[in-house]
Parts: sequence; C-alpha cells; structure tokens
Amino acid sequence: QVQLVESGGGLVQAGDSLRLSCAASGRTFSSYNMGWFRQAPGKEREVVAIISWSASSTYYSDSVKGRFTISRDNAKNTVYLQMNSLKPEDTAVYYCAARNGIGGGFLYKTPRDYTYWGQGTQVTVSS
Repeated sequence: QVQLVESGGGLVQAGDSLRLSCAASGRTFSSYNMGWFRQAPGKEREVVAIISWSASSTYYSDSVKGRFTISRDNAKNTVYLQMNSLKPEDTAVYYCAARNGIGGGFLYKTPRDYTYWGQGTQVTVSS
C-alpha cells in the first residue's frame, strides 16, 4: 500500500516557476514507477511526466518537454516536478501516481495504468 501526498501548488504568473512534491508512505516506494498527471476543468486527466523506479528513464509530454523536469529521491520517498516557464495553459490540478515498476516497463501514460493516487494540488497560472 502506498499513500501519496502532493504539495507545492499555487497561483503564479506566466513565466514563473513552481516545484511540486509528492511524498509517499511505505517501504516500497523505490520499486514504483511514478507519474505526474494533470486535469484541467472540463478536460480528461493527462500525463505530464513519468520516471522509472530507478530514475534511469523519464518521459515528458510534448506540451511540457523542455520546461518541466521530473526527479525522485528514493531515500526521502519523494518525487518532484520542477515546472519552469509556466503558461496559462498549464493551469490544472496536478496529481502524482504510482505503479509497481518491478518486472515491467515504465512508459505507462494512461491513468488506469496506475494503482495509487494523491489528492492533487492546484496550479493556477495567470497571464
């Protein structure tokens, strides 16, 4: 069982930066692939970034590539999302999610592929 708690969201202006954190409970965090997703009002939840359990592989959606960076600290049971050059279209609730990564690939981009979810943190970018 893994419990996830996101933090770091807020209201910022276009061009600003934010760093989201997702703290995980449980002793097996290091075996989970972690993803950041977001959901804007009236839209489906979409993948933003993924990091493998070993941090050896990452994936970014085209909309955030070059601006966002996903990382993890397995010693702290935490995954991060550094968001730079924020745009109004980045406004959404951001969720972290976990999927057991041992024995499989890491590039799972749909929400149903993930077992555990946080409660979400709101990011609002004003123009």
